[in-house]
Amino acid sequence: MQWAKESLDKLESSRLTRLNQSAHLPDSEEADAILRKYHPDYLGHIRQVNVGPNAGDQKFPLELAQLLEGNSPIEKDYNPIPEIETDVLIIGGGGAGAAAALTLHGKGLSVHLATKLRLGDSNTVMAEGGIQSAIGPDDSPRRHFADALVGGHGDNDPNLLRILCEQGPESIRWLSQLGCLFDQNEDGSFRLRGGGGTSVPRVLACRDYTGLEIMRVLKDAVRLTDTQLLEEHVAMELVDDGNSRVTGAILFDRNAGKKICVSARAVILATGGSGQIRLQGFPTSNHIGATGDGLVLAYRQGCRLINLDSYQYHPSGACYPEALAGQLVTEAIRSIGAQVVNSEGVHFINEMAYRDVLAGAIIREIADGRGIKTPHGKEGIWLDTPMIDLKNGEGALARQFPGLIHRFERYGIDPAKQPILIYPTLHYQNGGIRVDTECRTDVDGLWASGEVTGGLHGKNRLMGNSLLDITVFGRRAALSVIDNLPERGTVTLTNLKKFRAEQEKTGSETVSPKFFPDASGMKLEVKKSEENAKSDTKSAGFEPRNPFNF
Repeated sequence: MQWAKESLDKLESSRLTRLNQSAHLPDSEEADAILRKYHPDYLGHIRQVNVGPNAGDQKFPLELAQLLEGNSPIEKDYNPIPEIETDVLIIGGGGAGAAAALTLHGKGLSVHLATKLRLGDSNTVMAEGGIQSAIGPDDSPRRHFADALVGGHGDNDPNLLRILCEQGPESIRWLSQLGCLFDQNEDGSFRLRGGGGTSVPRVLACRDYTGLEIMRVLKDAVRLTDTQLLEEHVAMELVDDGNSRVTGAILFDRNAGKKICVSARAVILATGGSGQIRLQGFPTSNHIGATGDGLVLAYRQGCRLINLDSYQYHPSGACYPEALAGQLVTEAIRSIGAQVVNSEGVHFINEMAYRDVLAGAIIREIADGRGIKTPHGKEGIWLDTPMIDLKNGEGALARQFPGLIHRFERYGIDPAKQPILIYPTLHYQNGGIRVDTECRTDVDGLWASGEVTGGLHGKNRLMGNSLLDITVFGRRAALSVIDNLPERGTVTLTNLKKFRAEQEKTGSETVSPKFFPDASGMKLEVKKSEENAKSDTKSAGFEPRNPFNF
């Protein structure tokens, strides 16, 4: 990185001085000032919506508000006739959906799991840092609760948060019994790390691919059950019984190129987040399927949404090389010694500040001219990763974070020897569908769990609480369905028709959900006749479009 030589020289010359010095940790007044001036949530890119349960009250990011006011892709004269009947339809193939499916297994119910990509393609696999659980000798669920409540700025639903913290240890046992291999100490105890906002080490990890490991065991376990998998089936709309109760969904089978109507006695939404709608043009660490579909579907059925004026911008998204822009650099790296340093070689803030405060502080440094500009015109600040080996012994970085080394070495960057450039990346949807402690939404027949829901994390989620969320509440939603399973109802589009009557008054021409990011070029395509398909094949180029590198 010769283009940054002057700044790198300053960083390296200050390294030994910084080695044993902590940087300033903002107090609450200073943190609030940073947030209000620099954090993307506070910059006014929000508005009220004019249709649906939240019309005229809560504000939403502009991009999301447009989707919530959008019209359905379902034709107005479409007549839903069920081709599949099931007891429970789970929509979403990530961690929350898989946990629900495993909990429903063996209960004498028919279960279908629909996912618009493949089972496991989700934000769960993108989670690197770990999963929180109060299992340490000086820890307790109460302490976990207090940390998360402060981190969430007090906006957490205390009843949901209490359940999360109390069920943490049992969730770790469950995942371990399924085969999840958490890192251990030499004596066989679980290795615990600190995280931003944790008062004691509480984060269990599988090196730096914790979400991938958890999803691996969940996915394998689901495939051993009698759950009927509907992979590459996109949820286009929910259906109801004519009296507001949800009774199934209309899916789009991407392989067959046609719609399929599913009648279900209960529906669990586990569709994940919405980072791929790219608020304010931010890069994102999210999976390609994270386009907020579940928010739109639930909203049209009458579910209120909460805290969606709040998103999490992870402080350490990769900024360079360009091919990695937006990808996550786990917070765990900062917890064991990597420092955030500006272009002048100054360690400008304690890197274990809350995520939103640290993200705001990084944006401030760049706004004030202390960022480092890449050859592609982006700006970031340094994450001094070589500091990890200086503090923990040679080889510590490579042993604990092999995924990071692997990603950067392909571009000639060894994070053990040279710092990496970072910039906040759109990472997590703090708000979502309002649910109660049993994961029931405002609408009968519809449950929700995981990132698609709101309330649990307040307005700033702590590291490691999302993987615990999908485990605890994915299972809890399934248990509630078992205890409260309705009788099968008729299948209509009454709720959609009511929404459309309001929506058409707004004049919006947007069609939603979004299903896939615009830049991916992916869309729902009705299957063509064999003759037309041959014609298209002749004219198509050899190289398919890469949907992931955009």
